[in-house]
Amino acid sequence: MAPIGSVVVERREKVHESELPALSVGQRGVTPQLEGVAKTQTESDRKLVRTGDLVINSRSDRRGASGLARQDGSVSPVYSVMTPKSELLVAEYAHHLLRSTAFQEEFFRWGVGIVDDLWSTNFTRMSRIRIPLPPLDTQRAIANELDQVESMIVKLDDLAAALRRRLTHTSAVFGLADDQKARHDDSHSPLAGIPEHWQRTKFGYDFSESTERNGSNPVGPLLSISEYRGVELNTRTKGQQASFDVSNYRVVRPGQLAANMMWLNHGGLGVSPYTGYISPDYKAFWISNRFEPRYVHHLFRNSRYIDYFGTIATGVRPNAQRVTKTALDMTPVPLPPLEEQRQIANHLDEVAGRVDLMLGKVAKLRELLVDRCSAFIADVVSGRKEVA
Repeated sequence: MAPIGSVVVERREKVHESELPALSVGQRGVTPQLEGVAKTQTESDRKLVRTGDLVINSRSDRRGASGLARQDGSVSPVYSVMTPKSELLVAEYAHHLLRSTAFQEEFFRWGVGIVDDLWSTNFTRMSRIRIPLPPLDTQRAIANELDQVESMIVKLDDLAAALRRRLTHTSAVFGLADDQKARHDDSHSPLAGIPEHWQRTKFGYDFSESTERNGSNPVGPLLSISEYRGVELNTRTKGQQASFDVSNYRVVRPGQLAANMMWLNHGGLGVSPYTGYISPDYKAFWISNRFEPRYVHHLFRNSRYIDYFGTIATGVRPNAQRVTKTALDMTPVPLPPLEEQRQIANHLDEVAGRVDLMLGKVAKLRELLVDRCSAFIADVVSGRKEVA
């Protein structure tokens, strides 16, 4: 066992964002900048990362956001960047160790802060954490074994992403396909290619904002808006949660459309099946009786609308693109006959159910592989298991 500070050297060099590509650090380790992730507002205030460095997010609510850099680049100052001492620590072994459940728990234990999502472990505190340090050959053998498992996890993540994309690419189901009988609107409009017998409306005509707040008596549980599933129960035990005072939180009723106005271009909206409350920064809307709520849920989570919300959003950073209420009210909406809306909703409910079942199986397998990665390191360094 050895403290981290004795086997790595902290890298503190700063770099301008235009000098090197921006990197993201998340559940997949260190990767090229992901779409929709913001950089720091101060362009020159970024940390230099070199190939072979280890990077970890100092915010403790981002557990598992760490890994080995495979290319030069830059990251936000919120990350700790370290160069492993090659005579003591194999970088690939450290990559898996930092991402193990046991280390994540210890990393969180050493953090300080006032609430979970403002809880951080800086390099000085992290440097005191003691880690298992087997011989270099054993470190390499562990890394080789876990590289194969990580490759399987990446394939599962790709499969899950493909399944989720399938739910959003349903334009044909909504009749949004060009044919001779279709209306020929601007191709960038959500109404482009709708059947002739469908009516058209605007969001502001059929969706009215609900201003109901919790007050002194919360009406139900805390809800969240998932880009993958829409409105769901908030069961997270880490990361962003409700504050102690929820009196100003917005109430959502079954059949209402709930929307995260800063995440519409990622699918951050959906019709709620629950009575509960959401962030005061979100919005809730009553839906007119001209619409089947389940149709509305699938319609606005369709890729055509996700792309459209991206074109009308405004903001200075990629992940701070807000759709204003005024812009949303002007959004064109296709209005088929109610019976067609129900038929579309029934079909997509069935498709979504099958996809959710597959996603559940993928998630369980992924969790099993992650657990085995962590257990494997512990078993080897404790002598319960040998590696070739």
